[in-house]
Formats: sequence, C-alpha cells, structure tokens
Amino acid sequence: QVQLVESGGGLVQAGGSLRLSCAASGLTFSNNGMGWFRQTPGKEREFVAGISWGGGFTGYADSVKGRFTISRDNAKDTVYLQMNSLKPEDTAVYYCAADKVWRRRPVTSNSDYDYWGQGTQVTVSS
Repeated sequence: QVQLVESGGGLVQAGGSLRLSCAASGLTFSNNGMGWFRQTPGKEREFVAGISWGGGFTGYADSVKGRFTISRDNAKDTVYLQMNSLKPEDTAVYYCAADKVWRRRPVTSNSDYDYWGQGTQVTVSS
C-alpha cells in the first residue's frame, strides 16, 4: 500500500521559511516523479512544484519561482519543498503526490498524479 506522509508545516511570519518533507513507502520511489500541490478553501488544488524521478528536471508555478525549491533524496524515499520569502498568499494545505508513470520530466496536472498524502497546513501571517 502506497503511503505519502507530509511533515514540516506550521505557522510562520511573512518573509520566513519552512521546509516540508514527504516520506514515501510502498512504491519504488526512485521510479516516480513527485509533486507538491496546495489548496485553500473553495479553490482548486494547484500545482506548486514537481521533480523528475532522478531529480534532473524540476518545474515550478510562476507564483513560487525563485522562492521555493523542490528536491529529493532517493536513498531516503523523501521529497522536500524548501519555502523561502513566504507570503500570506502562500497559506494553504500542502499536499505531496506521486506519479506512477515513468516520465522524463515532472507533470503539473492533478490528474497525472496517482497517490496523495494527507496534507500539511502552512499558515503565513502578515
């Protein structure tokens, strides 16, 4: 059974940093592209960042480029999201997702990801 468990969320002031982690089990992690998404009440879940199976390709939403960095450690079956210069509009529940299809580059659509974590709340105060 595939499990993705996020951690690292919390409350931070604007301009601060957080690092989210997502520990995976039940899949061959090094074969999977991974992504981070976020959602606020009443809105669609939106793509934040993605990383290819080997870490060689990454992609970001325009709203987080230059501030967020996605990375992975295949030896630890873990993907990370380093979030710097946080803004109040970054407040959301953040979800980790795994793509079971082997692809050269990460994908950005909700529907391309097969497994999801339970989410971790990030709140940025102004």
